[in-house]
Amino acid sequence: MDREAFEQAKLKVLLKQHDPHGFGTLQEKTVHAVMKLYYEPNEDYHEVPIEGYIADIYTGERIIEIQNGNFNKLNPKLAAFLPLYPVTVVLPIPHNKWLIWMDQETGSLSDKRKSPVTGSVYSAFPELYKIKSFLKHPNLSFAFPLVDVEEYRLLNGWSKDRKKGSERYDRMPVALYDEIAFERKEDFVQVIPYALEDTFTVRDFAKSAKIHKDLAQVTMHILNHMDLVDRIGKRGREYLYQVID
Repeated sequence: MDREAFEQAKLKVLLKQHDPHGFGTLQEKTVHAVMKLYYEPNEDYHEVPIEGYIADIYTGERIIEIQNGNFNKLNPKLAAFLPLYPVTVVLPIPHNKWLIWMDQETGSLSDKRKSPVTGSVYSAFPELYKIKSFLKHPNLSFAFPLVDVEEYRLLNGWSKDRKKGSERYDRMPVALYDEIAFERKEDFVQVIPYALEDTFTVRDFAKSAKIHKDLAQVTMHILNHMDLVDRIGKRGREYLYQVID
C-alpha cells in the first residue's frame, strides 16, 4: 500500500476533471480512473488492445483489470487473457462512505451523511462467485483496495423522497484505508478469523467475521470451491467446516 502514490493519482484525476479537455466523470468514473493511475502511473500502458479486448492496463508483462463490480462481464476477458498472461483483478471496496444527494432540477447538494455500513474484503466474495470457474487459475491474482469515498446519488428514485431506486452518479475517493492482495489461492485463507475453532459452521464464521450470514455463506462456498476448507460433517442442520492444511 502506497498512500502517497494514491494521493498523487487522485490529484491528477481531479485536475483532469477540471480541465475542459479532460475526460471527466461522465466518460470514466472517478474511482476507476484513480485506481488505474495508482496501479500504473504511465498512461501509455492504459487501454491496450489485447486478444480482441481492451485491457485497462498492460505493462508488457501483466494485465491489470479494474472493476467496480459486475464481474460476470470479466468472464470472456479472463478466458482470453489467462492462458497467455498473468492477470490481476482490482476491486476497489468502499470502506467508510459518506452519502451526498444531488438534485438535478436545482443543482443543490445535501449535507453529507456517513453510511453506517463499513466495507471489508468480504464484500468481494459475491463478485468472485461470478468468476468462480477461474479462481484456481495460477495466472490469476487479486487486489482489494479499501477506499474511503464520498458517494453522490441523484434524487431520481421512485419513492416520495426520491431516494429509493435512485441512481448513483459517481464516487469520489477520499483516502486509501488499506489494501489486501491475494497473489495465489492460498492467500484467501487470511479471510478466516483466527478466533474460529478448528471446526465451525457458517453461523460461527459470520459471528467471528462480523458479517451477515448470507455473505458468510457465499464466502464459505468460494473457500470450499478453492479447496481451502472442507466439509467434514454436520452440527444439526448446519455443515461443519475445517481449514485444509
